[in-house]
Amino acid sequence: MKYIFIYTLLSVFTASNCSAQHKKAAEQIGNMQSEVDRIPSGTNTASSLHGPNSIVRTIKQDRKGNIWMASWEGVFRYDGKSFTNVTNQVSSARFFSVLEDKKGNFWFASIGSGVYYYDGKSFRNFTSKDGLASDRVTTLYEDRFGSIWFGSDNGVSRYDGKSFQNFKMKEGAVAINSDSVHVTIYQQQLSENHPMHNDVNAIVEDKSGKLWFGTRGYACIYDGKTFTVVTNKDGKPFANVRSIIKDRKDNIWLGGYDGLWRYDGRTFTNFTRNFVGYIYEDKEGNILTSSESADKKSWVLSRYAEKSLSNGYPTVTEIVNKPMIFGILEDDKRNIWFGSLDGVSAYNGKTITNFKRK
Repeated sequence: MKYIFIYTLLSVFTASNCSAQHKKAAEQIGNMQSEVDRIPSGTNTASSLHGPNSIVRTIKQDRKGNIWMASWEGVFRYDGKSFTNVTNQVSSARFFSVLEDKKGNFWFASIGSGVYYYDGKSFRNFTSKDGLASDRVTTLYEDRFGSIWFGSDNGVSRYDGKSFQNFKMKEGAVAINSDSVHVTIYQQQLSENHPMHNDVNAIVEDKSGKLWFGTRGYACIYDGKTFTVVTNKDGKPFANVRSIIKDRKDNIWLGGYDGLWRYDGRTFTNFTRNFVGYIYEDKEGNILTSSESADKKSWVLSRYAEKSLSNGYPTVTEIVNKPMIFGILEDDKRNIWFGSLDGVSAYNGKTITNFKRK
């Protein structure tokens, strides 16, 4: 196994440095009022005015403007008026991720039931019996060639439309009962064959075509032949990386146990040491994150202003605090959607609306 040693030019910004610059959002309004509250308890319709009441892990907007959310109650679609539980009659599994591929078809990742392919009319279920590395799939990604990658607790699978090819970052045992929840156990270096090295949380392709994988073990890069662990200048691997994105400038952002980091192709820069669970770039180039608060008592949805990211002193705005915050999306109307333990919410710049049934 090779190791990349990359030196950080800018100084590390601790939680205390960043918190001094945080600005609170002016208003927060809790739950959606009016008709949402009048839906009778126990209503079991295909479409309704409310969304999921439980954990929402991922939120995506498709090419038609519909918003999709993967939740522990199923995969919901919001058309701007009502929510539809698309998988209600198909599976009772917990869903973690949604992907719309280049052809306009959808893929849903679940814990325990593998992956569901949906063409808008019918479903097809892929499991380990079909070649998947595991039936516990948490993340989905489509590369430049149109192949679909599935991140699981037992490595990654690549699907070319005909068959699966499986990869492991490290040879080792299969993780048991892992579901990529927030765990802070990384106080010492993990053994080479630790199963967490193969528990994949995030996948992204960089501008050179190399794939970055964030795992509950260490982040690594795959060049088509070799998996290379990514380390900082001290030789320390990036542990428990939960989110990786490529921004409009081709920078790679990593979020996880070691905080929020940006890689510009030469150096890594750290923006916070607080645990970061999700990263998202909005249409203006601002970076949105869900992260642990400085006192570790809650999670914060924060915005890092794009114009301040290059000067070493980022302007950070806190939008909301919740017990836990997962996926983030900016829709085509500039509303910020985010998932939490109690469903999905949207922030319009002034108020926050939660769409669960009260």
